[in-house]
Amino acid sequence: MKYINIANTELNVSNMIMGNMRLTQLSLPEAEKLIRTAMDEGINFFDHADIYGKGKCEEIFSDAIQMNPSIREKMILQSKCGIISPEGYFDFSKEHIIESVNGILKRLKTDYLDILLLHRPDPLMDPAEVAEAFEELHTNGKVKYFGVSNHNPAQIELLQKYIPYKLVVNQLQFSIAHTPMIDSGIALNMKNDQAINRDSSILEYCRLQDITMQAWSPYQHGFFEGSFLGDLERFPKLNEVIDTIAGKYGVTNTAIATAWITRHPANIQVVLGTTNVERLKDACKGAEITLTREEWYQIYKAAGNIVP
Repeated sequence: MKYINIANTELNVSNMIMGNMRLTQLSLPEAEKLIRTAMDEGINFFDHADIYGKGKCEEIFSDAIQMNPSIREKMILQSKCGIISPEGYFDFSKEHIIESVNGILKRLKTDYLDILLLHRPDPLMDPAEVAEAFEELHTNGKVKYFGVSNHNPAQIELLQKYIPYKLVVNQLQFSIAHTPMIDSGIALNMKNDQAINRDSSILEYCRLQDITMQAWSPYQHGFFEGSFLGDLERFPKLNEVIDTIAGKYGVTNTAIATAWITRHPANIQVVLGTTNVERLKDACKGAEITLTREEWYQIYKAAGNIVP
């Protein structure tokens, strides 16, 4: 396992993150095995959100691991708030943020979060009100650091203008088959679809501002449209190239898909959402592989992208 320092914090974290969105699919013994396997593999960072299972995932996590102070000190816990329901609306009001964090802490059986993220941009956000919520949570020792998820540079700048604490994380969708963060930069000034800037150069912005990026859905394409790994109907060339490189390193395709993300010099953390113990182990092996530039570009082109 590789570890990185999140800039402007005292946190030394694994570049693999265990995501807990699907814990409701597991029994308590299965959840415990998954969490302990993650820790055995060197993962010390665990990502949650109050919308995951409507809070049930956080309860399962703390119950399965039998949360106590000695276990808590070995973990970096992150959670997110702001989504009321997937089909509903967002809420960044001071009242909701504070209420959400209190619920998260209760469910996780801890006194504090290492990082709190605002889950998705709320167009009705009052940044001064968010700042008041963050100030209260930090002063009361309930949240150490703050960040965002799925936010563009201007949205981050607006928040940062009012918030006295440096935003340290931005969690974004990124995988071999979902690469808008790098596509337009490679195809700059070309008259094709890849050259369209869909993300306001968020990758470069986060690097300039020392904001650590976290990649969610690292093996998916589209918006929860399934994994590209093993999908020979839609991604035959990509799978062929990945499998060939996996054979060279003696690992699975999951490890190579992981290594492709961690090869980027931005030190992007990879959020592993699997509930499969063996797949989690396979993914962690990718953290130990450094692909060559040629291999990285081979994979990128095999996904259907242009390298001029």
